[in-house]
Amino acid sequence: MAQVSIVIVSHSAKIGQGLVDLLRQLVGQDVHLESAAGFGEDIGTDATYIMEKIQACPTDTDVLVFFDLGSALMNTEMALDLMPDAIRQRVHIVDAPLVEGAVAAAVKARGNFASDEVITSAMQAKGMDKIWK
Repeated sequence: MAQVSIVIVSHSAKIGQGLVDLLRQLVGQDVHLESAAGFGEDIGTDATYIMEKIQACPTDTDVLVFFDLGSALMNTEMALDLMPDAIRQRVHIVDAPLVEGAVAAAVKARGNFASDEVITSAMQAKGMDKIWK
Protein backbone atom coordinates (compact mmCIF):
# COMPACT_ATOMS: atom_id res chain seq x y z
CA MET A 1 0.00 0.00 0.00
CA ALA A 2 1.21 3.51 -0.79
CA GLN A 3 2.31 5.99 1.85
CA VAL A 4 -0.31 8.42 0.55
CA SER A 5 -4.11 8.46 0.29
CA ILE A 6 -5.91 10.84 -2.05
CA VAL A 7 -9.24 12.59 -1.41
CA ILE A 8 -11.02 14.44 -4.23
CA VAL A 9 -13.24 17.38 -3.23
CA SER A 10 -15.41 18.66 -6.06
CA HIS A 11 -18.72 20.46 -6.24
CA SER A 12 -19.98 17.73 -8.56
CA ALA A 13 -20.41 14.16 -7.35
CA LYS A 14 -20.04 12.98 -10.94
CA ILE A 15 -16.76 14.80 -11.44
CA GLY A 16 -15.40 13.52 -8.13
CA GLN A 17 -16.41 9.92 -8.73
CA GLY A 18 -15.31 10.07 -12.36
CA LEU A 19 -11.86 11.26 -11.34
CA VAL A 20 -11.59 8.54 -8.68
CA ASP A 21 -12.61 5.99 -11.34
CA LEU A 22 -9.89 7.31 -13.68
CA LEU A 23 -7.29 7.17 -10.91
CA ARG A 24 -8.38 3.64 -9.98
CA GLN A 25 -7.82 2.56 -13.60
CA LEU A 26 -4.31 4.01 -13.44
CA VAL A 27 -3.20 2.75 -10.02
CA GLY A 28 -5.53 -0.12 -9.16
CA GLN A 29 -5.79 -0.81 -5.44
CA ASP A 30 -2.24 0.40 -4.71
CA VAL A 31 -3.42 3.86 -3.58
CA HIS A 32 -6.35 4.55 -1.26
CA LEU A 33 -8.77 6.91 -3.05
CA GLU A 34 -11.87 8.70 -1.77
CA SER A 35 -14.37 11.05 -3.39
CA ALA A 36 -15.80 13.71 -1.08
CA ALA A 37 -17.64 15.34 -3.94
CA GLY A 38 -21.09 16.80 -4.28
CA PHE A 39 -23.68 17.62 -1.69
CA GLY A 40 -26.15 14.78 -2.02
CA GLU A 41 -27.94 15.26 -5.32
CA ASP A 42 -27.08 18.95 -5.37
CA ILE A 43 -23.93 20.74 -6.38
CA GLY A 44 -21.74 21.77 -3.49
CA THR A 45 -19.39 20.54 -0.81
CA ASP A 46 -19.90 19.68 2.84
CA ALA A 47 -17.29 19.90 5.61
CA THR A 48 -18.63 16.92 7.57
CA TYR A 49 -18.69 14.72 4.44
CA ILE A 50 -15.12 15.76 3.62
CA MET A 51 -14.12 14.99 7.20
CA GLU A 52 -15.68 11.50 6.96
CA LYS A 53 -13.81 10.73 3.75
CA ILE A 54 -10.49 11.92 5.19
CA GLN A 55 -11.07 9.80 8.30
CA ALA A 56 -11.82 6.79 6.06
CA CYS A 57 -8.22 6.84 4.84
CA PRO A 58 -5.79 4.37 6.41
CA THR A 59 -4.15 5.76 9.52
CA ASP A 60 -0.67 4.89 8.26
CA THR A 61 -0.93 7.19 5.23
CA ASP A 62 -0.65 10.91 4.68
CA VAL A 63 -3.80 12.29 3.05
CA LEU A 64 -3.58 14.57 0.04
CA VAL A 65 -6.72 16.58 -0.68
CA PHE A 66 -7.35 17.95 -4.16
CA PHE A 67 -10.16 20.46 -4.72
CA ASP A 68 -11.87 22.20 -7.61
CA LEU A 69 -13.13 25.64 -6.50
CA GLY A 70 -12.70 28.09 -3.64
CA SER A 71 -15.56 26.93 -1.44
CA ALA A 72 -14.29 23.35 -1.72
CA LEU A 73 -11.08 24.63 -0.16
CA MET A 74 -13.04 26.52 2.50
CA ASN A 75 -15.06 23.41 3.42
CA THR A 76 -11.91 21.29 3.48
CA GLU A 77 -10.33 23.76 5.90
CA MET A 78 -13.48 23.64 8.04
CA ALA A 79 -13.32 19.82 8.01
CA LEU A 80 -9.75 19.98 9.26
CA ASP A 81 -10.84 22.27 12.11
CA LEU A 82 -13.30 19.55 13.20
CA MET A 83 -10.69 16.78 13.31
CA PRO A 84 -8.31 15.71 16.04
CA ASP A 85 -4.71 16.91 15.72
CA ALA A 86 -3.46 13.37 15.07
CA ILE A 87 -5.45 13.23 11.84
CA ARG A 88 -5.05 16.88 10.87
CA GLN A 89 -1.25 16.55 10.96
CA ARG A 90 -1.39 13.89 8.22
CA VAL A 91 -3.54 15.97 5.84
CA HIS A 92 -2.10 18.15 3.07
CA ILE A 93 -4.30 20.37 0.91
CA VAL A 94 -2.68 20.41 -2.53
CA ASP A 95 -3.04 23.53 -4.68
CA ALA A 96 -2.66 21.78 -8.02
CA PRO A 97 -4.93 21.39 -11.05
CA LEU A 98 -7.62 18.92 -10.01
CA VAL A 99 -7.31 16.34 -12.79
CA GLU A 100 -3.68 16.71 -13.82
CA GLY A 101 -2.46 17.11 -10.23
CA ALA A 102 -4.43 14.15 -8.93
CA VAL A 103 -3.24 11.94 -11.81
CA ALA A 104 0.40 12.92 -11.24
CA ALA A 105 0.02 12.34 -7.50
CA ALA A 106 -1.67 8.96 -7.85
CA VAL A 107 0.94 7.67 -10.27
CA LYS A 108 3.78 8.86 -8.02
CA ALA A 109 2.03 7.50 -4.91
CA ARG A 110 1.73 4.11 -6.57
CA GLY A 111 5.51 4.04 -6.57
CA ASN A 112 5.38 4.34 -2.77
CA PHE A 113 7.10 7.73 -2.70
CA ALA A 114 6.88 9.96 0.38
CA SER A 115 4.14 12.56 0.52
CA ASP A 116 6.46 15.52 -0.16
CA GLU A 117 7.61 13.91 -3.41
CA VAL A 118 4.02 13.10 -4.39
CA ILE A 119 2.96 16.69 -3.68
CA THR A 120 5.87 18.02 -5.76
CA SER A 121 4.74 15.91 -8.71
CA ALA A 122 1.19 17.20 -8.34
CA MET A 123 2.36 20.81 -8.13
CA GLN A 124 4.44 20.43 -11.29
CA ALA A 125 1.17 19.84 -13.14
CA LYS A 126 0.53 23.58 -12.86
CA GLY A 127 3.12 24.23 -15.54
CA MET A 128 2.38 21.21 -17.69
CA ASP A 129 1.81 21.93 -21.38
CA LYS A 130 -1.17 20.08 -22.78
CA ILE A 131 -0.43 21.13 -26.35
CA TRP A 132 2.99 20.66 -27.87
CA LYS A 133 4.31 23.77 -29.49
